[in-house]
Amino acid sequence: MTALAEKIGLRRACQVLNVPRSRIYRASQPKTEARPHPSPRYTLSPKVRAEIRETLNSEAYMDKAPRQVYAALLDEKRYLCHWRTMYRILAEHHEVRERRVLRRHPVYQKPELLATGANQVWSWDISSLRGTHKWEHYALYTVLDIFSRYVVGWMIAEVESSELAKQLIAETVRKQGIQPDQLTLHADNGGPMKGNPLSNLLVELGITRSHNRPHTSDDNPFSEAHFKTMKYQPDYPDRFESIAAARVWARRFFDWYNLEHYHSGLNLLTPASVHFGEAPLVQHQRQLVMDAAYAAHPERFKRGAPVVKGAPLAVYINPPKLIPNVP
Repeated sequence: MTALAEKIGLRRACQVLNVPRSRIYRASQPKTEARPHPSPRYTLSPKVRAEIRETLNSEAYMDKAPRQVYAALLDEKRYLCHWRTMYRILAEHHEVRERRVLRRHPVYQKPELLATGANQVWSWDISSLRGTHKWEHYALYTVLDIFSRYVVGWMIAEVESSELAKQLIAETVRKQGIQPDQLTLHADNGGPMKGNPLSNLLVELGITRSHNRPHTSDDNPFSEAHFKTMKYQPDYPDRFESIAAARVWARRFFDWYNLEHYHSGLNLLTPASVHFGEAPLVQHQRQLVMDAAYAAHPERFKRGAPVVKGAPLAVYINPPKLIPNVP
């Protein structure tokens, strides 16, 4: 740029290179250190600013916005500064937010339970059955094996209590022959589920406790799905005439559910066949039927020879997320 300006002049050189002359003049001037701007005479001293901040964070004003504090101080015949200045002082200390010390919600661990066989993980819950009168209800306690979907224990009572739950779990554990450190019992966070009688029993029997996260109903999906299956039965009554009538209906339903219901989650096997290890035999017999059907009419099977699926090999409550392989 300098060599060209010496030959054709600075103005012509700037036109040729499309460079503003002001930039050249500014670059040629000696650089001087910037002088600090003097503070205005009305600037608050550090001591006053500290007093204002202390007032804003005091117990009397910590839950009020600066505008509210400003007005309250005026009514108390005190003036510290304008409310905009209060905001600036709080912003300097990152306190333009909730200034009270609040209790924070804890981070709850998501239950991740795996069952690869029967009597490894049970899920239990209580459902309400309506009686004949308004506000009359019966409590249906149901214990479900998540691997086989087999109802291992149930009870209908007039109330929900941890003591009754203790009795049901103890009797069910005895019938199923559960050994210490074999079983995990999953439930929600209701009072009967977390009461001392049941909690003490689980410790004595060596059973691991598991609970939903608060306000997370899908942490207990198997019990919820089971209750939906029950209440969508064609003969499920709107109201039960008595607790005895409810028990009669429930006994008939659970016999059907365990022994005859072809469960979609078990590839149309019954809960009893999976729970008691009969599923491979049933699968083999069904495969023989399908092989014969394929041999007789192969044109009906567009995808080739059919394969009958057995029960799932593993069942999860909240399966862990797979972490992709990073090259």
